[in-house]
Amino acid sequence: MNNLDPADVDRPVVHQLRVVVTASDYDEAIRFYRDALGLPEQAAFSSPDGRVVILDAGRATLEIADPGHAAFIDEVEVGRRVAGHIRLAFEVDDTMSATARLAAAGATVVAPPVRTPWQSLNSRLEGPAGLQLTLFSERPDEAG
Repeated sequence: MNNLDPADVDRPVVHQLRVVVTASDYDEAIRFYRDALGLPEQAAFSSPDGRVVILDAGRATLEIADPGHAAFIDEVEVGRRVAGHIRLAFEVDDTMSATARLAAAGATVVAPPVRTPWQSLNSRLEGPAGLQLTLFSERPDEAG
């Protein structure tokens, strides 16, 4: 049931999507996501018990897939079902070079770049904190 006042329909309710990852090796995760992937540091905070950094990942969207479509994406990108229920996807300028850069920074390449049925060039990696990552580029001139 929709409890929104009709006057509020055009007003945005959510202003930001923030994915929060707990990384057992905090420094490795920072080196990978900030330094290798290139997500700019927006803010950093510490407490007596630990640290947190907020990295700017550009525009955020929330993609919700049912199990069948999630399996289809894995089949296209990897050839088999590999991702858990959360996978991060980053649009990059050049999937080939970004994949190589992140592999050199310690990511495991699960599948090299492949041209998808929706005409993006996607690769799959596993990064720090056990996150499955899709890198994708929608440049039609990029090899694949």
